[in-house]
Amino acid sequence: MARDYYEILGVGKDADTEQIKRAYRKLARELHPDVNPDEQARQRFQDVSDAYEVLTDPQKRKIADLGGDPLDSSSGVGGRSGGTGGDPFSGFGGLGDIMDAFFGGAGGPGGRGPRSRVQTGADALIRMQLTLDECASGVSRDLTVDTAVVCSWCDGSGCETGTKPERCDTCGGLGEVQNVQRSFLGQVVTARPCPVCRGTGETIPHPCQQCGGDGRVRARRTVSARVPPGVGDGMRVRLAGQGEVGPGGGAAGDLYVEVEEKPHETFSRDGSDLHCTVQLPMTAAALGTTVLLETLDGVEEIRAEPGTQCATVITLRGFGMPRLRSSGRTDGRGDLFVHLDVITPTRLDARQTELLREIASLRDEEQTAVAANGKAGSLFSRLRDSFGR
Repeated sequence: MARDYYEILGVGKDADTEQIKRAYRKLARELHPDVNPDEQARQRFQDVSDAYEVLTDPQKRKIADLGGDPLDSSSGVGGRSGGTGGDPFSGFGGLGDIMDAFFGGAGGPGGRGPRSRVQTGADALIRMQLTLDECASGVSRDLTVDTAVVCSWCDGSGCETGTKPERCDTCGGLGEVQNVQRSFLGQVVTARPCPVCRGTGETIPHPCQQCGGDGRVRARRTVSARVPPGVGDGMRVRLAGQGEVGPGGGAAGDLYVEVEEKPHETFSRDGSDLHCTVQLPMTAAALGTTVLLETLDGVEEIRAEPGTQCATVITLRGFGMPRLRSSGRTDGRGDLFVHLDVITPTRLDARQTELLREIASLRDEEQTAVAANGKAGSLFSRLRDSFGR
């Protein structure tokens, strides 16, 4: 009697591919031999895998819908070594999808034979907040990270004490299973990673209670990070071998420390250059003055010459941020650009107003209008000139 593959997966006959995949993933996680070593669970896992193979292959699903069993050659319809009817290349459909759905494509394209259970770990990322001064000087800091580390109970083997991995009964230790199909071209043999051992050729009948057979556990640990001078927001520092330990106790990946630079109250940054704004009273800008500015290297005197205009920029060479992988102020530092902003008073008492009027009178600026081209002249005279042309 043909098996009801829909009932095995717990889906309706109108289920689409995504619903079938979701049902398969859920059951496979519960029944996989590495998780559930019970013999009945092993058989159920095989049935679930067969159901997924049939229902994700349009040709095989059509045979199942007609009452046949596409994986049973004795049924007379389809079968693993099925008849010559239908598409002769139908055996290629759906074979790789099973591994993709549960194991993420384990075994890799073109891979032959068992692959190692020991895999290199993934990279990890952690963010570190730094001030502008810390970015300029560089900093060493201890960071607390939460990553996968080698299981101390089984030393990465994934097995309980006194046990070891065993050869997979499904694939015989080859890490792959084969499927033979007949077509008008002859026999076609396809191979795919073993769904029981995930292509490793081994199973763990007694998984470690600490790590569940993975050979690694998550733990919080402290690593030392050295950030060089000149780093900026978004830059990453690589710490080799400080990332996630791989499955089976494999080599750790790298840890990347990403810099988050805090805003500075005085300076804004443009690469290795710094910018700041210094406000000058109108009188100081007219008469000239000296301003004390706190830079990254200490207090510096900024000289504003008499008659300084708004938006004047004074450049301090070599007072910016260090450039990465360079030294010395001449070529290893950016510049500091000081933008002078002349402030016009908004509130004047009677005496101040009288003095400013007197100055304006002495400079003949009481009725002056400035043209767009910068030339001074009476507003009425400019209007008269424009209409008279």
